[in-house]
Amino acid sequence: MRYQFIWTEKANYPTVVLCRIMQVSRSGYYNWQKCPKAVRRKENEKLIPLVRLIHRESRETYGTRRMARALEGEGISCGRVRAKTLMRLAGVVARQRRKFKVTTNSKHSLPVAPNLIDRDFAAKKPNSVWVSDITYVWTKEGWLYLAVILDLFSRQVVGWAMNNCLGKELVMDAFRMAFWYRQPERGLILHSDRGSQYCSCDFQKLLKTSGAISNMSNKGDCFDNAPAESFFGSLKTELVFFRSYKTREEAKRDIVDYLEMFYNSKRLHSYLGYVSPRQFEEAWLLTKAA
Repeated sequence: MRYQFIWTEKANYPTVVLCRIMQVSRSGYYNWQKCPKAVRRKENEKLIPLVRLIHRESRETYGTRRMARALEGEGISCGRVRAKTLMRLAGVVARQRRKFKVTTNSKHSLPVAPNLIDRDFAAKKPNSVWVSDITYVWTKEGWLYLAVILDLFSRQVVGWAMNNCLGKELVMDAFRMAFWYRQPERGLILHSDRGSQYCSCDFQKLLKTSGAISNMSNKGDCFDNAPAESFFGSLKTELVFFRSYKTREEAKRDIVDYLEMFYNSKRLHSYLGYVSPRQFEEAWLLTKAA
């Protein structure tokens, strides 16, 4: 059997294409190369390094939806099916979310605030409704507790505090940071669960002197604070579960880097139409200024 060797370049290494002279001509082979499927295959192969870069910069967290949006942001037409194909060719997969327990202690005799927003998490402007919650991170020195405050309008983390003690000062420090950073007008609603830290007299006094209104979830209903729970799910899936911290300081540095350099600035948020919280708010401000 006689064969004709045609050399082509594919993925930076030579590939020998064997064409039977009596069945496939050289011109026929080159015409096949120009067909839509072959062109798309070559285009996909060229995108593999970019897909791997996006996967790495997203901390290995993007699934097909976010990968498609990230590629569109680079000027590449891409839907979920193509994103799935590209991720398969690049050999990358998104990290899977794990279950985690809630640490709210609502077994206390302190007064609680009513639930005014009643799961209406669609704020119309910045600094009108904030949500807050607490979670924990394990280090070899012991537990590190994290309190965050998110602006419901852009889902941006506007305040946080970390401590090895799970007390009222933790949430008070987070609120002070958010208040200093954002300077909200009076009438801001601060939504939280019924944990003793939020119900404490000192925290409620801080809210009152700041012109903020306390709003609390119904008892034992995690869905009443869904945005904060969702954020902690992302934090743990995308960062904490894949780290082993020797010290609390090491964990603090890593978490602050995640909050500021990734979550607020780069991470594509599905609720916001797949832009980052900071991009979403900046776009809104430009619209208001126009």
